[in-house]
Amino acid sequence: MSDVLEKIVARTRERLRTAPVDAEDLRVAAREESARRVPHAFSKALRRDGVNVIAEVKAASPSAGSIVTDPDVEAIAAEYAKGGAAAISIVTEPDFFQGSQQWIARAKSTASLPVVMKDFVVEVSQLYAAAAAGADAVLLLASLLAGEEIARFITILDSFGIDALVEVHDEDELDRAIEGRARIIGVNNRDLRTFRVDLATAERLAAKIPAGTVKVAESGIKTGQDVDRLRRAGFHAFLVGESLLRQNDRAAAVRSLMRTS
Repeated sequence: MSDVLEKIVARTRERLRTAPVDAEDLRVAAREESARRVPHAFSKALRRDGVNVIAEVKAASPSAGSIVTDPDVEAIAAEYAKGGAAAISIVTEPDFFQGSQQWIARAKSTASLPVVMKDFVVEVSQLYAAAAAGADAVLLLASLLAGEEIARFITILDSFGIDALVEVHDEDELDRAIEGRARIIGVNNRDLRTFRVDLATAERLAAKIPAGTVKVAESGIKTGQDVDRLRRAGFHAFLVGESLLRQNDRAAAVRSLMRTS
């Protein structure tokens, strides 16, 4: 685990410890929200024909610094939907990424697209919080979880009709995702130890992902040519953040990614 990742996880655990929630209240809220959710809408959206873009909303990151100060989440989500995105990713980690779980509902208020919550999930209470916030999917980092933990978290998410996007970066993490019976596996082309980005990471791991699994390529995707390259490797969906957020016309930027050869 990199120094930055260690700091993020340590801060996450501290925040969870110092701001405890009533677990039963959270479960009730999660169950109530689930009654309004279309079950597994995220995985269904990623299986549609064509190029499926997961367009991301985030304010900042440790590698890029500030990206969009105090983002207008509703407007950005509407632009992504107009451009034809299949789903929206919301980075909710508050300290290093300046995000908020409240952004999930804000995004869904203007875009009728499934939303995946991206955070550093290390305990079950975060899954209930994601469900209560309205998330249709939750990112699980294989770098932080053993295979049996991934399986347990997926079982909990399934009970709410929520998908798990299990993120990997190398063969060991992929083994944990497979052990955890992940049905959606995202390959992050950014090495969280060095922050170096290489699309060859996704190409290398794609062939090792079990048949029938939804394959998502993450990080370093900027052009339709990048999408073409990764589609040839077998990917179904493409999570794109910074390169979209920095565009003046985000709807057009999404459409550009979808125009492949």
